[in-house]
Amino acid sequence: MSLLKPFSKLPGLNTANILLVESEEQLQQKLAEALVEETAVTVNVRLAKSLPLPMENEEHRPRIDLVVFIINLTSELSFQSAEASLKYLDPGYFLGKVCFTVTKARNASVPTERLDAVRKLAASLHCPLVFAEDQTPDGVTSAAERLLTILKVAAGLVPMATALYLSNLTRCTVPPDIDQPSFD
Repeated sequence: MSLLKPFSKLPGLNTANILLVESEEQLQQKLAEALVEETAVTVNVRLAKSLPLPMENEEHRPRIDLVVFIINLTSELSFQSAEASLKYLDPGYFLGKVCFTVTKARNASVPTERLDAVRKLAASLHCPLVFAEDQTPDGVTSAAERLLTILKVAAGLVPMATALYLSNLTRCTVPPDIDQPSFD
């Protein structure tokens, strides 16, 4: 069990590699299919239920340009799995190469504390937080387009932009009154 390191391998020419981490695999496959439809660059998608990744085939594994943690807000296990997987990432990934994608945020049964916990986690790590609708094909396509934009920058395929710069522009922020009770 070793740390996943962002700069341990050389990048591929016009190639971007993304790792989708989701414990329940509800959105993961649909998102992967939408991402590989990109024609301007070659997008390689790797899927994992959690980190760490297995040690076998580590020398053949490409450089991972972006790690996306997919969190289903209706499942506490999904959040806990993503949180536990973070310790297997090298700190260099938190310089613009990690993103959180949240599903089922519109579900009425989702406790607001869970959404607040995800927002605090993303804000504390200075990572973007993307909300995705996984029930419709248009929602999956929209999420894939947003992740593809982040991936291209993280892979170094966008001139004059770096992952750290994009991270500063898109990172999740938490309002100062998030811990205060609401009076709705």
